[in-house]
Formats: sequence, C-alpha cells, structure tokens
Amino acid sequence: MSTQFEATVIIDRPIEAVFTYLADGRNDPDFSPRVLKIDKSPDGVTKLGTVFHSTVKDAGMKSERDFAITELTTPTRIRWREDSQNPITVREGGYDLAPTPEGGTRVRLFNVLDGHGIGKLLLPLAGGAARKDAPDFGERIKAAAERAI
Repeated sequence: MSTQFEATVIIDRPIEAVFTYLADGRNDPDFSPRVLKIDKSPDGVTKLGTVFHSTVKDAGMKSERDFAITELTTPTRIRWREDSQNPITVREGGYDLAPTPEGGTRVRLFNVLDGHGIGKLLLPLAGGAARKDAPDFGERIKAAAERAI
C-alpha cells in the first residue's frame, strides 16, 4: 500500500545553484519544520550512496530517519529512498529540475509513501495531510532556496 504527493515551483535562481542547494539534505530544516536535526555521511559533496540521518517530529512524535541518495544527475535529477524502519516510509522521493527561459529553475518534488504495520492504517491520513501541504511545502522550498542562494 502506497500513496504519493508532489509539488512544483519556480525558483528564481539558476539550475546549477538550486541543484547544489537541494542535493545537500542538511538544508532540509530551512524549509521542513518537521526536521529537527540532520547529519550527512560521509562528509563532503553529496554523491550516490550518501546518507542523511535525521530526527523528525510528525504528529507530535519524534523518529529517526535515514535517507540514501539513489541517483544524482547534475543538474536535473535527485532521487532518494528511506532506509528506516518506521510505520510510514518514503519508498522513493526526488527532485526534477529544469531551467526556465527567464534563468530560474522549475522544481518538481515528489515522495511515494509506504505504510508498514500500523502505518498501513495511518497511510491514508498521512498521505492526505502531505498532499494538502504539498503546495505550501513547495513554496517553503522556493523561499528557502531564494534566501540561501
């Protein structure tokens, strides 16, 4: 059982800069208030196999989450999967980036969520909440990237 949410925004910054910003998951707290802490392993430039270890707060509960980078195609595509054991996990997520004629970047974010155990019962609620928040989430990414870059 799975569900998906996605958002698309135009960021008024060049594609290479947006890619670099988004590829560094340590920037996630800039636009995701649920991320309390995040670390990267190994240090250095994000590459295939890089893992971001995070502590997040969902529905008032803290959990530990590990996201592994599964694909990087500079500067147009980033993919990840969650390697954690939680009731709801991200089977696949990613960013698709494309330059705009005005010199900005069109960014599509998506996550495919899977439910495990009790998470199968919670998945419809979690997926609905994620889809409802998706446009605002996209706008938070846009604002954070434009501030940082």
